[in-house]
Amino acid sequence: MTSDPSIDTAGPVHVAPPADHDAAGLTLLQRIASLRAWLFLAALVLAFEVWARVAYGGTFVVNAYNLQSIAIFAVAPLLLATGQTFVIISGGIDLSLGFIMGLAAVVSAHVVGWANPLMSAPFAVLLGFLAGILVACVPGAVNGLLVSRLKVPPFIGTLGMFGVARGVAFLLAGGTTVPVTNGGLAALGNGRIWGVPWVVLITALFVLLMHYLLSQTRFGQHNYAVGANVQAARRAGIDIKGHLLRLYILSGACAGLAGVLYTARFSAGAAQAGEPLLLDCVAAVVIGGASLFGGSGTILGTVAGAFVIAVIQYGLVFVNVKPFWQFISVGVVIIISVLIDQAQRSFAGGRQSE
Repeated sequence: MTSDPSIDTAGPVHVAPPADHDAAGLTLLQRIASLRAWLFLAALVLAFEVWARVAYGGTFVVNAYNLQSIAIFAVAPLLLATGQTFVIISGGIDLSLGFIMGLAAVVSAHVVGWANPLMSAPFAVLLGFLAGILVACVPGAVNGLLVSRLKVPPFIGTLGMFGVARGVAFLLAGGTTVPVTNGGLAALGNGRIWGVPWVVLITALFVLLMHYLLSQTRFGQHNYAVGANVQAARRAGIDIKGHLLRLYILSGACAGLAGVLYTARFSAGAAQAGEPLLLDCVAAVVIGGASLFGGSGTILGTVAGAFVIAVIQYGLVFVNVKPFWQFISVGVVIIISVLIDQAQRSFAGGRQSE
């Protein structure tokens, strides 16, 4: 038997490592999945732009009125979704946000109306804003105590607060809207600076602050840790009870800001102001890439998710489609997002088990 002289039998045989094409492809798919909200948004904008040019000979995107309308559509759902993002990342959910928003709207309208004869318009507005946000923190604190101290599941505890906040808001409103006349409030709710609505500017600044809080502070890192593995977070020395209490107070404050901006925009407070927005705020968080199992999500992703919903809602009106299709469209996008999240988790689990 002759040996092939081209083979060196003296040294060890080196086996070439397997190609990393599969790993690179998987990483690319995961990166695409993490950007799904922005891809959804780009696809929607492109679809409505093509429709506008074909059907109307106009434009959907390069139109200041359309852009301002979409931004205003996104304000309340985005503020609720900002608080919901923190809660969902921690592994919980807050079902009370819609009626906490309504409670804040009613209280701020009452306070501004009461303060009008006593002080100047700007100070009355400021007092109303503070009252609305502080009142919204109360049910948030109760939610936090129920979840952290009494070990009530977040779904059940916040669902109960949903009913309590709803009832209190309707009682304070007398079963109707609470109108308020204040020039400063109307200017804030409907005025513009450099062409940008004040409510949009306030929301943008607040969302940037929340992005910093989640991504750059110890509170945000603790939130991810609690959502990923609460037992490991406890062993690491994180005060779980204190964190959850602060977390739900923050969520209530976000709903409070949404409520007072609603009052500013419509010069009236309504107990049902946030009732139709609960699904939208959860949808924005899920579409934005947060996992309902906790431990992942970003504020910037939630921003994209909120604008996906706003573009769907405004775009379907723009193309003269019945509004009921909004619910179907948002529901389909939610299902697709959850399926993508499940696929991501499956791929990640498969990689870890190899």
